[in-house]
Amino acid sequence: MIKVLLADDQAMVREGFAAVLAAQPDMRVVGGAADGEEAVVAARRYHPDVVLMDIRMPRLDGLAATRQVLAVPPDAHRPRVLMLTTFDLDEYVFDALRAGASGFLLKDAPAAELVAAVRVVAAGEALLAPSVTRRLIEDYATRARPALVRPAALDSLTPRELDVLRLVAKGLSNAEIAGQLVVAEQTVKTHLGRIFTKLDLRDRAQAVVVAYESGLVTPGG
Repeated sequence: MIKVLLADDQAMVREGFAAVLAAQPDMRVVGGAADGEEAVVAARRYHPDVVLMDIRMPRLDGLAATRQVLAVPPDAHRPRVLMLTTFDLDEYVFDALRAGASGFLLKDAPAAELVAAVRVVAAGEALLAPSVTRRLIEDYATRARPALVRPAALDSLTPRELDVLRLVAKGLSNAEIAGQLVVAEQTVKTHLGRIFTKLDLRDRAQAVVVAYESGLVTPGG
């Protein structure tokens, strides 16, 4: 059973999402929150598997709330956070990924897309649409470029794993990566699993951030 927490300052949004998710046999809405502070308290109380978190909320915004929700000891329960946005090219995409979000969902997404998104994120996958990845690249390209720090762990990746990481950062799906590298899709999944383990990453979203912040991939490169 997937336990879901809904955090949005609009009661109608929470109620609408709750109705859709409650109708699913494998999901249970464990609570709701009208602002970021309530979301943090509720997450610690109910231990949800997935938090649907609005980016813009009063008292504490979704970015700060996400950081606090995910700031738990390594051995503690850590939910996945799915950010709710009004526009596909939300100005906070990059910051949300850095905060630890596993994906994005438009508030006006169809019910079937909402359900699928919750299942994908609950399963440990990242939900990064190509448009979101493009926004990430564009946003990073316009930022002041700090001195790039290449994590030592990158040196533990094999040449093929580095190839896979670069293609993930460019927004390619597993199937597209498999086609480009002429390997089976399962082989790509295996490489990704090893990359996540070696770099201590939770999911694809974190992999994209690491690839750009380390200079492994550059905007337009």
